[in-house]
Amino acid sequence: MDSFATSILSQPYILRSILAIILIAINASVTGSFTIFRNVSFLVAGASHAALAGAALAIVLGMYGIINLNPIVGGAIFAVFTALAAGYAAKDEGINTAIAISFAMSMSLAILFISMIREYAARVWGLLMGDLFLLTDYDLVLMTISTLFVIIVAIIFYREFLFVSFDMEGALAYGINATFVNYLLLTIIAISVVVMLKGVGAILVFAMFVAPAAAANEVARKISDVFILAFIIAALSGFFGIFVSFYAEISPGAIAALLASLIYFLSVAFKKFQKFQKIG
Repeated sequence: MDSFATSILSQPYILRSILAIILIAINASVTGSFTIFRNVSFLVAGASHAALAGAALAIVLGMYGIINLNPIVGGAIFAVFTALAAGYAAKDEGINTAIAISFAMSMSLAILFISMIREYAARVWGLLMGDLFLLTDYDLVLMTISTLFVIIVAIIFYREFLFVSFDMEGALAYGINATFVNYLLLTIIAISVVVMLKGVGAILVFAMFVAPAAAANEVARKISDVFILAFIIAALSGFFGIFVSFYAEISPGAIAALLASLIYFLSVAFKKFQKFQKIG
């Protein structure tokens, strides 16, 4: 424990990983909770793989001298576009069907673009796996700016997001521009997904994004508690992952995602146990 505490001060990568976990936990709390309320959890998987495609496309464009775009920025643009496209298609096909199609399209494009940049593919695969210990100061700056944007939007449109998440028709009847609010919500969800990518990777982002909020939603008694508990679960899972990885030299993101998923299943079991006690 002493060596770990000392390393926080002496090893910059440890401090960066801790700061990243705090940012990830904020996103898991804010947009993760709205994802559960809106019942669009699968969008997280679609947006994460869309970000892979966008990152690969950014490298392709740079390789041919068309435009020099940071892969993370390219990933964010592509993820947002895919989320909005899914939201638009959902008017006729249903949100889950639209998300599933966008997920398949994004994955196909990701593989296509990666096949065009074999010598640079490692940069994209880094987003697939993620590594908290390899984050740079620039990565943290991008994550911080994106997280601040998400927080500001969520605060301004908090009431509207809740209305749209729980009762779309009621929001329309109440005079809320539900279409705009829904698109805005999908946008910040996509941005939050990209914030997590470099830390936990596209494979594990679903667990770290959805599991804390889903677990909190099982046991919380009011909406505000969901946000608080989701942050605590995500943060503790991330810190535990860093701590274990420091000594065992295994993926911190994998440990964090595994613990967050385990907490979700425990919360489901706890809720069922409570119901069983009431019946008994």
